[in-house]
Amino acid sequence: MIDPEKLAAWREKFTNDRPHHTEGEEFRKAAGLAFKGTGLRKFPYSGIPTLIGAPYLPDWDFTGLDVALVGVPMDLAVTNRAGCRLGPRAIRNVERIGPFHHTHKIAPLAELNAADVGDVPFRSRFSLEQSHEDIEAYFSRVVAAGIKPLAAGGDHSISYPILKAIGRDRPVGLVHIDAHCDTSGVYEGSRFHHGGPFRQAVLDGVLDPARTIQIGIRGGGEYLWEFSYETGMTVIHAEEVDSIGISAVVARARDVVGDGPVYVSFDVDAIDPAFTPGTGTPEVGGLTPREGQRILRGLAGLNVIGGDVVEVAPQYDATTVTAQVGAQMMFEILALLALAPKS
Repeated sequence: MIDPEKLAAWREKFTNDRPHHTEGEEFRKAAGLAFKGTGLRKFPYSGIPTLIGAPYLPDWDFTGLDVALVGVPMDLAVTNRAGCRLGPRAIRNVERIGPFHHTHKIAPLAELNAADVGDVPFRSRFSLEQSHEDIEAYFSRVVAAGIKPLAAGGDHSISYPILKAIGRDRPVGLVHIDAHCDTSGVYEGSRFHHGGPFRQAVLDGVLDPARTIQIGIRGGGEYLWEFSYETGMTVIHAEEVDSIGISAVVARARDVVGDGPVYVSFDVDAIDPAFTPGTGTPEVGGLTPREGQRILRGLAGLNVIGGDVVEVAPQYDATTVTAQVGAQMMFEILALLALAPKS
């Protein structure tokens, strides 16, 4: 039997005359984002789609933001199936992400002044080298303005020019979640492919290998990743995640990157293709989306200064599940940016 006094108190507190009213501060911020004081929630299928529902700020002047969400629609560096140039558009089309993060008990967009600022403007759809120059120039402006970038790719080679921009003044650490280490050498005369961005970042002095951890690694390309081991990167294979558990993976990641500035890079092929078929180089035996989320959530409080989610290729993604995973992982990284120490 329900206590009549409790029932009366609930009726008073949660009367239908006050729709969407919340008492808790953390819930109130999220409700304010969702309903904007009108009592009406925006239809998830209307309006202009943006990265994880952030406000759209075109023609941005590189001032006044905490976080810039940037599309990088470029896949000139893929070695297998092309198509992730359409990744930013697919991630924007995911209707419902956030606004509340139930684990961290925050609404990231209420804690940060963040906006979707559109896509990197490219001079050429044909030149990989020019595209990398354009990415570096764009993100250099972001960093110079004191703004943290969160990018939606695009192939994984985009991380290289972003790291050149973000690590120009001092090498940064890296939490890299992926099926592949992406530290291989020259392919067919080019070193600017999506299988080698972190090799080039180390050689350019913008990425510290001693403060780099790579999680979820697997597949037949292991012979390509000697650079990771030789330079002292920490590599955790997918099966090791099973054997030591997520808590141990998180503890090792936090120990490796320490208190210094750290970049977070998430390739959706880290997740098993049962959950993320829409990607260019799928590898069977990967993480589940929940494992990916738990790893990212375990990084809360680190000095995260930027991140990316890459390799969503929607033409192989019949049910949009890969885009859903990509959008959710962007939201997880946005929460890390909200929880990072204030500079």
